[in-house]
Amino acid sequence: MSDTPILEILGVGKAFPNVRALADLSFGVRRGEVMAFVGENGAGKSTLLKILAGDYRLDEGTVLLDGQEVSHVDPSQARKAGFRLVRQEPEIVPHVSAAENIYVGELPQKRGVVDFEKLRADAKALLEECGFAGLLDLNASGDSLSPAQRHIVEIARALKPGVKVIAFDEPTSSLTADETQRLFKLVRGLRARGLGVIYVTHRLHEVMAISDRIVILRDGRLVGVTETAATAPDDVVRMMVGRDLSYGFVRQETTRSDAALEVSDLSSRWHRNISFTIRAGEILGFAGLVGAGRTELAKVIFGDLPKRSGEVRVGGIPVNIKSPSDAIRANIGFAPEDRKGEGLILVRSVIENASMAVFSSLSRWGVLRSKMMIDMVSPLIASLEIKTPSLEQEVGKLSGGNQQKVVLARWLAAKPKVLILDEPTRAVDVGAKAEIYRLIDNLAKSGIAIMLISSEMPELLALADRIVVMQGGAISSPIEKLDASEERILSFAIGQHAA
Repeated sequence: MSDTPILEILGVGKAFPNVRALADLSFGVRRGEVMAFVGENGAGKSTLLKILAGDYRLDEGTVLLDGQEVSHVDPSQARKAGFRLVRQEPEIVPHVSAAENIYVGELPQKRGVVDFEKLRADAKALLEECGFAGLLDLNASGDSLSPAQRHIVEIARALKPGVKVIAFDEPTSSLTADETQRLFKLVRGLRARGLGVIYVTHRLHEVMAISDRIVILRDGRLVGVTETAATAPDDVVRMMVGRDLSYGFVRQETTRSDAALEVSDLSSRWHRNISFTIRAGEILGFAGLVGAGRTELAKVIFGDLPKRSGEVRVGGIPVNIKSPSDAIRANIGFAPEDRKGEGLILVRSVIENASMAVFSSLSRWGVLRSKMMIDMVSPLIASLEIKTPSLEQEVGKLSGGNQQKVVLARWLAAKPKVLILDEPTRAVDVGAKAEIYRLIDNLAKSGIAIMLISSEMPELLALADRIVVMQGGAISSPIEKLDASEERILSFAIGQHAA
């Protein structure tokens, strides 16, 4: 690693109406280093990345890339100068292939038409170089890609020739443990090539594993720049949030109660002979690699995808679920992985999103009764400490952690017997994550049976009473908390043990 900065941020400031987003930021990213940006939601990380990518114009200061000023560039100029951003929410063209998505805007031509043979060959070679060979069907349409595959497309786009500094914004939020290790190998390779790498994540264990230095931001200001090897995780958290906060969370052992959810011999297009039980007040964790079928299983149980055979019982009573409305009537709730695309209506208010699972009980002659909505939602907003200017605030303008709390408030209002949580802390900052862990724990203590799907093994080990591992549409026997470890979970996930 060279001491020479390849990217210099000098006195950068940015303001929006009534909000000071960044103030007097100054630091540099060296050649051949991985620099992590950390901070709670609202700390200024995304604003800074958008300035570097040319999405926003800075108000004060200067940005130098490889010695050249790039303070007021647009996205195409920033890209041409050598700055590439792997965005948290990949921009995918829905009705063209994955290969075309990778090379969107620069498709190879032959006699005036797209050279699809060269396109697929180039895309295949690029994926092999990135370490993601075999994880993406290049002929698949953009709208059929999973969240993980969309991220792979976004990463491949950024690594085409000319890159000098690459920034990853929550790159593993949709990746499994195996894919995360592939990404780490890629990042280390980029560092060895002398690139500057910016790594933005709420997953502190990834920061400690992959970065050389850490930039800590709070309320748009630079709190400090520290060498990773000389810094403890708790110190990083303390600097981020400005207060002491336990980084670890361990759920206390619970007493087993009656079965709340029983799934017997369930088969679908994605699964075969799935059977498991979750007891009231229990958290059953679901681990597995991409393609294992965890999200699809959640959607089959919730009626969002069809099952072929098998039985589902809630509270010992068989239920016939063919749609999400059937599932809600059967006292099953579902917080999906794609919070923005499937879990919330971003342009609608906090109060509407929090109450939509119980609209029928809040309406009279088909008209929603606003006072009933306010009386029901207000205590939930207060108890969950959801930070919002008002109940009428568009939910899309809240931070990721507060958006997730709104989803959970919806199911608290519905009072389900079973709650399915798919990646509940995806792209949530460390402070909000600790709050959500405590909330999930309290939900279980209230008697709700929780099906917890997570790609973060520390999260599963902290929260789950038992863990099952999915592999190829099948399921392992439950691993008790005391017997669970990352190594054992991974051995099941890769098929080293029979599922």
